Amino acid sequence: MGKGAKLVMMKIRELGQTGIEVSPLGLGTVKFGRDQQVKYPWSFTIPDDQAVLELLSLSRALGINVLDTAPAYGNSEERLGQLLKNRQDWVIVSKVGEAFENGQSFFDFTAKTTRKTIENSLRKIKTDYLDVVLVHSDGDDQRVIQQTDVIETLQRLKEEGYVRAIGLSTKTTEGGIWTVENTDVIMATRNTTDHTDDPVLERALELNKGVVIKKGLQSGHADTKAGGNGVEEALNYVFSHQAVSCLIAGTINPKHLEQNAQIVEQLTC
Repeated sequence: MGKGAKLVMMKIRELGQTGIEVSPLGLGTVKFGRDQQVKYPWSFTIPDDQAVLELLSLSRALGINVLDTAPAYGNSEERLGQLLKNRQDWVIVSKVGEAFENGQSFFDFTAKTTRKTIENSLRKIKTDYLDVVLVHSDGDDQRVIQQTDVIETLQRLKEEGYVRAIGLSTKTTEGGIWTVENTDVIMATRNTTDHTDDPVLERALELNKGVVIKKGLQSGHADTKAGGNGVEEALNYVFSHQAVSCLIAGTINPKHLEQNAQIVEQLTC
């Protein structure tokens, strides 16, 4: 931990009915592997190996055990495979459905590609299982759910032991509610400017399903320096809903990571 930082003891939470225990704050790793077509208010430099190692070590010291990655995050998965120590201490969340190549996103929800994506992720991260795998929706949630093989394929991979829990990162209220009712985990949006998923969180609370929050800090735009109302207010809003299991925040700034963890500890203790 940084000089003068106080000890943080975040209370671990159950991720719905999955049997997986998660820290309320998780570390997003998109900035470990991708700096194109991102929505942050400022440009950034992808950290070198030593910086990533220090961020991972700091995360564990702060009580963070969730890492959020994806094939669409450049070489984030490969870097985690090379640098991650003590795999058993981490809850790894990855995705299927989206690939990012030559500055563009491509979506493929076929059974063949879904299975191949999981095989590649296991190889890259150097693990024999993934804790949570979410479908990266292209925005048309209902088509993905009803007209593709991705959910059924993930269910089979779960039965085969390659995945512990499955779900979707959705874009619509309807898709989110279906996900809550039919899978293990929902990755939903919650922030002070986007209330689309409020009904999704209510349903998740009713059914005791795992809820992982994305865009809680509005991709950095919640910061007062970016014109927002402040990170503390944003975090307070995210955790004001009882359904929330974990918030993913994708910082590569150690100071910001410590500050976020300290705020979350106060909100969730």
